Amino acid sequence: MTEPELIVHFTAADAARELRADARAGLTDRPKWLPPKWLYDARGSELFERITELPEYYQTRAEHGILSRHAVDVAELTGAGTLVELGSGSSEKTRLLLDALRKTATLRRFVPLDVSESALRQATAAIALDYPELLVRGIVGDFTTELAAVPAGSGRLVAFLGGTIGNFPPAERARFLAAVRAALRPGEWLLLGTDLVKDPDRLVRAYDDAQGVTAEFDRNVLRVLNRELGAGFDPDAFAHVARWDAEQEWIEMRLRASRAMRVPVDGLGLTVELAAGEEIRTEVSAKFRRSRVEGELADAGFELTRWWLDDPGDFALSLATAV
Repeated sequence: MTEPELIVHFTAADAARELRADARAGLTDRPKWLPPKWLYDARGSELFERITELPEYYQTRAEHGILSRHAVDVAELTGAGTLVELGSGSSEKTRLLLDALRKTATLRRFVPLDVSESALRQATAAIALDYPELLVRGIVGDFTTELAAVPAGSGRLVAFLGGTIGNFPPAERARFLAAVRAALRPGEWLLLGTDLVKDPDRLVRAYDDAQGVTAEFDRNVLRVLNRELGAGFDPDAFAHVARWDAEQEWIEMRLRASRAMRVPVDGLGLTVELAAGEEIRTEVSAKFRRSRVEGELADAGFELTRWWLDDPGDFALSLATAV
């Protein structure tokens, strides 16, 4: 087994600096907002894993089902020599791709890119142990800004799964897809998971489950601010709200203040004032139609090659070629 390599482009100091900047910008804006990435500390990641197992939350199961059927198709179509995964490199879905590419005997290198050094260190060690023939090179970095760090090679396949692309508003999504395209050569590949537009009531239930796990996940961002920035939020004083925006075709998650409050954020030298009923937006999750996916990929310089759905048509996996 070749020992995995870990390249650190994003340190704890970088994360602390970004959190301060994001919190100051979002909590002083009108309406208030916080980026969804700060939901995912260790506790938030545990809660999200629980969310993926809930009956209301279909996305993870749907994408897994598509990959179970079509990972070999992906391997045969791409003949990828390098698999680049944006996000966690330890999931079962990743292993479906690795196993399929192992069968085609083309894969030589696996490059997971994630902001969490500890999570990535564990993931790369596990992958290197189970796939000893691979060169494993983890990159600790924000995949929205560190794509240039992905090593050059022939036949690279970038996988961006889980519907995470929906967390980007349209302008950010366009910049991200353009950055992915700029990192690739013509003929290389992008595998993209997208959740699809469906019944709004069903979508809302997926983001506001009966057990309250998503509500606890949403409030976790306030605990992150309390711990990292010396803030004084009372998470229990905020209600979790999930709302469908029909015009934007996205779900919004918000935290609604149950009463008027003045919250110190000592790490920023700031006091945040909230009126009773005022909301902080913590996430958007866009839902897609094929025409939008195909159009946005084309605008970024990709050609849609394959479009695979799960049986109910809830979720899509797109394979696109850089042109």
